Amino acid sequence: MRVLVVEDEEFLAEMIAEGLRRDALAVDVAHDGRTALDRLLLGDYDVLVLDRDLPGLHGDEVCRQVVEARLLTRVLMLTAAGSVRERVEGLGLGADDYLAKPFAYEELLARVLALGRRARPALPPIIERSGITLDTARRQAFRDGRYLALSRKEFGVLEVLMRSEGAVVSGDDLIDQVWEENTSYRTNAVRVTLSKLRAKLGEPSVIDTVPGHGYRIGGAA
Repeated sequence: MRVLVVEDEEFLAEMIAEGLRRDALAVDVAHDGRTALDRLLLGDYDVLVLDRDLPGLHGDEVCRQVVEARLLTRVLMLTAAGSVRERVEGLGLGADDYLAKPFAYEELLARVLALGRRARPALPPIIERSGITLDTARRQAFRDGRYLALSRKEFGVLEVLMRSEGAVVSGDDLIDQVWEENTSYRTNAVRVTLSKLRAKLGEPSVIDTVPGHGYRIGGAA
């Protein structure tokens, strides 16, 4: 799942981003509305965590333009104002959810994951295929009942492959959906992560390489 965090308080933005990355999400950060819009129109984000009170281009305007552009990105709006009127106004702009500051990180994560499941067609929180069970809400993975201790990137790659339902996913698509924009080692990241993931999944192998095209989860659902 790809998330864009837009928050002008840099410390808070990085704190949110690092927390979400630890929970296996690919997260980019912007500190102003104009940069956020540029990334949203060029990128492919599932969830936008948007501070309403941005300087310059206000968060309200960012939200309006996301809605007008008919982007599939779900919007979680953040603000220091927590009154009912403020929440109603935020939702009226087209935001999908609203969270008042200060907030508990666990609640933010739960709301982001819930919105991510609603992005594009609604997606189930638990996915099963080829003996693998992926619980995206609890961020847990099992194979034939055996718990898999996966890193956040390994979990992210496995989730993308599982959601593809046997279709081939290219290396570029995996990078776009799992890694942040500023990752310096992106060219080798997929290969290394897949190697470690295959080792943890064990035999028989369920991740097929399709030469010249990408990767897929083999076997029956």
